[in-house]
Amino acid sequence: MTQPHHRQKRWGLFFTLVCLGATLVALRWAVDLDATVLQARLDSLGAWAPLLYVAIYVVATLLILPSTALNLLGGAVFGFKLGLLWTTVGALLAAAIAFTLARTVGRGWAAARLPSGLQDLDAAIEQNALAYIFAIRLLPLFPYGLVNLAAGLTAMGFRDYWLGTLLGTVPGVAPFVWLGSSGRQAAQTGEILPVVMALAAIGVLVLGAVWYRSRR
Repeated sequence: MTQPHHRQKRWGLFFTLVCLGATLVALRWAVDLDATVLQARLDSLGAWAPLLYVAIYVVATLLILPSTALNLLGGAVFGFKLGLLWTTVGALLAAAIAFTLARTVGRGWAAARLPSGLQDLDAAIEQNALAYIFAIRLLPLFPYGLVNLAAGLTAMGFRDYWLGTLLGTVPGVAPFVWLGSSGRQAAQTGEILPVVMALAAIGVLVLGAVWYRSRR
């Protein structure tokens, strides 16, 4: 096994552990939220509350911080429906900005330095960009911000990237927003069935994404 492959596995494990740790911390924070205090703070912010959340989501994603934690917090703070709405808005904005920056600044540099083997891979990604991006958006273990930047360095077109991101982001973040919302609800009412259902949905999401990628 080659040394570069060893490094890829180590980095993959590192990102997985970071995302898992951030997710557990965010879920713990969501469960401990005081509903009365939270509602008072949201009321004091008014229309600025979702805008602030979207701005934080965009900045955090551009900095390649784990977005799964933000998905959980969106559900805990706004509930499932509004949490899904604002999380999706933040994710799509961040995806468009990061892709554009990477394409504008780094694509020429990357294309000029790709070895022949990776050039073939780059061409294959360009031809199947929509399916590729759709599949990878469904897997929560891939850092959302890193995918945005990496996609901008490839030859894929913005339209395929955007459609794949749109189609994959909503089902990809929904179970985590649901988990954040149901986790806070469970802390208040003791009802754990929604938490179990959200965890089951995450399991189905991961298995479905793996199956889809294997079929493609």
